[in-house]
Parts: sequence; C-alpha cells; structure tokens
Amino acid sequence: MEIISGWISYAFAGFIGACIGSLLNVCIVRIPREESIVWPGSHCRTCDHKISWWENIPIISYIFLHGRCRKCKQKISIQYPIVEILTMLLSIATWWYLGRIGMYLAYFLLLIAPLIVISFIDLEHKIIPNSISLPGIVAGIGINMIFGGRYGYVAAFTNSMLGIVVGGGFLFIVAFAYEKIKKQEGMGGGDVKLAAMLGAFFGWQASIFILLVSSMLGSVIGIIIIVVTGKDSRFAIPFGPFLATAALIYFFFGEKIISWYLGIF
Repeated sequence: MEIISGWISYAFAGFIGACIGSLLNVCIVRIPREESIVWPGSHCRTCDHKISWWENIPIISYIFLHGRCRKCKQKISIQYPIVEILTMLLSIATWWYLGRIGMYLAYFLLLIAPLIVISFIDLEHKIIPNSISLPGIVAGIGINMIFGGRYGYVAAFTNSMLGIVVGGGFLFIVAFAYEKIKKQEGMGGGDVKLAAMLGAFFGWQASIFILLVSSMLGSVIGIIIIVVTGKDSRFAIPFGPFLATAALIYFFFGEKIISWYLGIF
C-alpha cells in the first residue's frame, strides 16, 4: 500500500505540474504584452478561435490536434508542450525532494514556476518582468523565514537580506562597471532583480554559488553558440535562464555539491 500511495502522490504532483504548466504558457505569452492572464480565455492568436476545454488539456491536446489550431490549422508553438512537460517533471522532482505538501507548494508555486516563466520570457524578449521578480523577493524572504529559520526568524531574515545584497548587488556592480567601460549596456536591471530574488530565497552563501555556476554555464553556452553560429563576442545572450538553471541546481543538489567540494580539501 505504501508503494501504491507513493506512486499516486508522484502522479498527482505530475498532474498538478502539467496543469500549472498550461497556466505558465499563458503567462509567458501575455505578460510581456501587458495583457491580462485571466481575460479573455484561451484562444488562437491567429484566428481568435475560442479554445474548448478538450483542446486545452496539457500535453495530450497538442498531440491530439497534431500541433495545429483546430479551426485555422495554424501551427501551435512547440513551446506549449515543452513548458508543460518541463513543469510536470520539475513538479515531480520538487515533491520527491521535499516530500512535505506545504514546502512543496510553497517552493514549486513561488520559486520554480516563476523561474520557468522568467526563463522563457527572457529567451524570447530579453526582459525579466518586474511583476515576477519583485514579488518574488518578498516571497523569498517569507519562505526563507518560514522554512529556513532553523536558527530563528531574525537569522533567516538577515540571511535573506544579505542574499539580496550579495546577489543583486554583485550583478549591479558588474553591470554598472561594464556600462562605464564599454559605453553600452551589458546586463539589464532584470538580471539584478532576479539575482536579488534568488538571494532572498536561499541566502548569501547560495547567492555566491548561483552566481558562479550561472557565469560558468553562460560562458560555456556562449562559446558554443559563437562557434556554431559564427556570431561575434558581442552577440547578446539572455542571462536569466542561466541564473534560473543555477538556482535549480542549488535547490536540488547545492548542499551535496558544496559538501563534496569542501571534502576535497
């Protein structure tokens, strides 16, 4: 019975993740356009066809409709099932890692889901909306105090504030120095606020880890893109997805990685 109930809990986490992923797709499309995510209902952006409930089932409807609008036959972006599958998998992983319904809902809904939205918006539009990162800073402080306050609320609050300063402050200095030296913007304010948000969730020590890992990932991927596409070093690559990826790495594996690294010495 324990095995069965365990599988049911993972299946439920996957179901919740897929449904949330469908909502995240709406956010990814509408937030950069400053449109309401509530009204109007889901519709084809080409022919304005109102999407029925059975056309809006996460993942399954895309397969059933062969990736096309039922009315105008226009292709539906592959982004939709990708976001739904990614959110589903991360929902299952979060439940596996935390195993407590309160922590799972808090971290999945207030950290991981927003990071998915931020990453896809930044990839397409090269912006990180304040409407996500600024409330995320407040949410990070609250969650850190509730679930990370092993040594007391004051210590957790202080850790969050230091994380905001270290994460956001470091990127602000880098962006400021780059703009002064190069006479052009190299890193947007959205990246600074996202780093501050992650610092609020994880604290100052994690901020250092996230900044280092995101920088390494950005450098490696940037070099690969330049080599493969032939673009020069001035080619702009959104940094938000790398910060988000580094944050997820820290969330799931950070303590083990740090313990392994310290164990070497």
